[in-house]
Amino acid sequence: MLRAILRNSGVRPRRLAAAIRGWRRYVRDRATFRRLSGARGMPWGDELPMLTEWDEPSGGLGAYFFQDLCVARWIREDNPLRHVDVGSRIDGFIGHLAVFREVEVIDIRPPPGGIPGVAFHQLDLMEELPEKWVGSTDSLSCLHTIEHFGLGRYGDPLDPAGHLKGLDRLKRMVKPGGVLYVSTPIGPERVEFNAHRVFAAKTLIGWFADGWSIERFAVVGDDVRLRENVEWQGDAAETHFGCQMGVGILAARRSAGT
Repeated sequence: MLRAILRNSGVRPRRLAAAIRGWRRYVRDRATFRRLSGARGMPWGDELPMLTEWDEPSGGLGAYFFQDLCVARWIREDNPLRHVDVGSRIDGFIGHLAVFREVEVIDIRPPPGGIPGVAFHQLDLMEELPEKWVGSTDSLSCLHTIEHFGLGRYGDPLDPAGHLKGLDRLKRMVKPGGVLYVSTPIGPERVEFNAHRVFAAKTLIGWFADGWSIERFAVVGDDVRLRENVEWQGDAAETHFGCQMGVGILAARRSAGT
């Protein structure tokens, strides 16, 4: 319980310990820099100690980074007439898309400030889908979002079947012949309340068994490496492509006659 409270308040014990260790180096480096600067150095402003970055890599390339980059490339290649997104990361995936095309964003939360090339719509997909959104787009994305529906984390109503209701709304938004891009955590199936669900790979694949065809499938594994063009119909899906907490990413096309 204490660990959860500390994490949610931004206190990370390991990083705190690293900062305490880094303080000695900071004090030593500050004294050395002052001595080297001498009397002709730049004016000394407020100090802003950075205590943990000496041994960190040059970028934190996590699963979100590879997921966002992968699907943004797919959409650029597909070049749809209209692209709508539901709940994906604004400061990652949406930022990628806005570089080369217009994009509309739906979220249950209030929109942030204006972003060039991005139009926002506040909508709760746990409720009935407004008629104007039915069959409204030839291209729709929902990345690392469906696993949250119904857990109350973002102010949505509690509903154990929330992800299935959300999936139904997403599918109905796509025109016949259109494409739905979805990603979600994959591994042994479980709910980690109230953060997210983790779905079996076969569950994710099974969502698109009827009236849809999966055209692309990628996995970000537990090693945080992106594998594109994964053979999703093989035996590897039974073991979630080796993932305990990976990311399954797919593009599925709605059949023209549905």
